[in-house]
Amino acid sequence: MGGGRKPDDRGTARLLSRGRRPRWWRPVHVAVVVVALTLLSSSGGGTPLGQGVAAGATGGIHKIRHIVVIMQENRSFDNYFGTYPGAQGLPMSHGVPTVCSPDPTTKTCIKPFVDHHDVNHGGPHASGVAHGDIDFGKMDGFERMLAPSPECKKDPTCASGGDVMGYHTKRDIPNYWTYAHDFVLQDHMFEPDTSWSLPAHLFLVSEWSALCTKHNDPASCKNADNLTSAVPAHPIYAWTDLTYLMHRARVSWRYYVVSGSEPDCENPNALICAPVKQNSATRSKWNPLPGFDTVKNDKQLGNIQSVSQFYASAKTGKLPAVSWVVPSQDVSEHPPGRISNGVAYVTSLINAVMRSPDWNSTAIFLAWDDWGGFYDNVVPPVVDGNGYGLRVPGIVISPYAKNGYIDHQTLSFDAYAKFIEDDFLSGQRLDPRSDGRPDPRPTVREKVPILGNLVQDFNFNQKPRPPILLPVHPKTTLTG
Repeated sequence: MGGGRKPDDRGTARLLSRGRRPRWWRPVHVAVVVVALTLLSSSGGGTPLGQGVAAGATGGIHKIRHIVVIMQENRSFDNYFGTYPGAQGLPMSHGVPTVCSPDPTTKTCIKPFVDHHDVNHGGPHASGVAHGDIDFGKMDGFERMLAPSPECKKDPTCASGGDVMGYHTKRDIPNYWTYAHDFVLQDHMFEPDTSWSLPAHLFLVSEWSALCTKHNDPASCKNADNLTSAVPAHPIYAWTDLTYLMHRARVSWRYYVVSGSEPDCENPNALICAPVKQNSATRSKWNPLPGFDTVKNDKQLGNIQSVSQFYASAKTGKLPAVSWVVPSQDVSEHPPGRISNGVAYVTSLINAVMRSPDWNSTAIFLAWDDWGGFYDNVVPPVVDGNGYGLRVPGIVISPYAKNGYIDHQTLSFDAYAKFIEDDFLSGQRLDPRSDGRPDPRPTVREKVPILGNLVQDFNFNQKPRPPILLPVHPKTTLTG
């Protein structure tokens, strides 16, 4: 994601601070008949929502009939879970970090420090910054990469070292730590590429980041993992995405968008920019599916909806087989959005699923799309010319998720696609040789040998676990 932007969803922030919910927070109250007609029409006449090609299979992974991917913004693993017991977090000796990042401005080496601020600054996070942060595996470039940023020089906090080395504690984000403790925490979840939000979200829905010169011609697409502000206003996405496979197999899906301002600047090197409005009809870096030829050709644009429809579908037990949920800036946790707003929003989504008739057949995958410039100590593995990128938090929540389990497998968002394909598509991959729509992607990411399998995070033999409803506004140590 680009660095940040001045908050625009001020009304949302005010309502959250007063313990009230904005309008998008509640399910839309409409007649059941209207809801049914809407859902049937938007699914293109396919199988009922939540059912797919494996409808006859009920054991193992097929106990999961609904997958919900909640994608938040711009946090490294160490920034949120660096001190989580048992996880590979911040290197410490007697409670003191043993690592640091040289600051060329102050000529000092800054160690990770506890940061209780509700609003963070973060840092630039384009592809070049990622490589600078990683610094050939030394993981010491986080302070150095702040210096070239013009916006950083204008910001006293940033100019004096910023908060990229800061980390939050259990008492700052108690709900997230509770989910990690009661379900599954993944401590080797990596962004799928060494870049920012647009490539990350393209990988999320298609396992590739590219630019094409001709509509409906996948052969015209070329690998492009460092998509910055130079990207055309309306880039052509002609390659094959997951929705193509799901539509062909009559597997229902939705991509839910929170209305408000885009979560980030459209230039990943910028830390401040004017807000840009978004809604489910807006094509953007965080909502790329409207740009895919496959989505338009299959007449699936109606599957990109407001988050209010997610709450409504959860309440009525009509969740689709696959849901992706993306935030607006104010609830994204992307600097300068408040962490507390993001926690409240994510908790409301999870509570909605847990209260849903669909809870006993759902898996929730919660992650953050990129590292946001924040420090992380783990060197990302190299799988091809695109990735992996820096480590981000990953959490699995499900009635079949293991309890208190830390998953040390090497993972990326590619694992979500792999799980979706194994659950609903009989293991079909986005493979140019077998998916019926060849494209020149350099790697079939779901087949990379180093990639772990999310099935390991579940115990499908256990009795479905009851919901764990958490307060939307927990008591925290966040300040400011």
